[in-house]
Amino acid sequence: MAVPRGDNLLNVHGVRQLSKPLAGLRILDVACGGGVLSEPLGRLGADVLGIDPVEDSVRTAELHSSYDPDLREGVRYQACTLEELAEEEVEGFHAVVASEVVEHLADLDAFASRGQELLQIPIIFIISNAPGGSLFITTLNKTNVSYVFGIVAAEQLLRIVPSGTHDWEKFISPEDLERLLESFGFYVEAIRGMIYNPLTGAWSWQKSMAINYALHAIKRKEEPQPDVVWAESENLDEPGRDTSYS
Repeated sequence: MAVPRGDNLLNVHGVRQLSKPLAGLRILDVACGGGVLSEPLGRLGADVLGIDPVEDSVRTAELHSSYDPDLREGVRYQACTLEELAEEEVEGFHAVVASEVVEHLADLDAFASRGQELLQIPIIFIISNAPGGSLFITTLNKTNVSYVFGIVAAEQLLRIVPSGTHDWEKFISPEDLERLLESFGFYVEAIRGMIYNPLTGAWSWQKSMAINYALHAIKRKEEPQPDVVWAESENLDEPGRDTSYS
């Protein structure tokens, strides 16, 4: 599982305590599984809600976190989908994290829409020009290289994940993901390549985004235009920004 670092979240919302740098922030972990990402976010001081449609995964996460007294108040779990949560959640979150999720979704438009609804405009800003809540995504690029390493190697040769876990047709390029998020009221702050080392079990940043990449998007203050269709968006390249995704 790819886990994005919290550097950008700290930069946007400010550091409150050295020991608990995410104190005061509400974070939603989408498709949390057994809580692999929810728990470290909780230990950093965040108020975390992990959601997953698989009830057994939620029960496993609850059982594991119950052994750590530091997590009992700051981390909670709920068996539901993002769509179901969007219908009942009113307070909103400072950040939504979707790590290794979007490549499994049948409806990316619904995901982007619900994520936009759940992100609130934070009350306190350390950086005065920070416009809104953050969305962190890690996923697989749609390239020939990602097929070789993400499916053939990871599933069939090394068996890091079960066979059939990924469907290459659902992979999405950084360009297309950026256009989709822009059409739902986000702007992309940063995109970085990632690579997994099966020998050490560790992830690290890299320049190439040909296989895995992490994206940080921020919710705009204004509401998105309803007639914007992401598939027809014009070139979003910005002067001075590296737009090479391979």
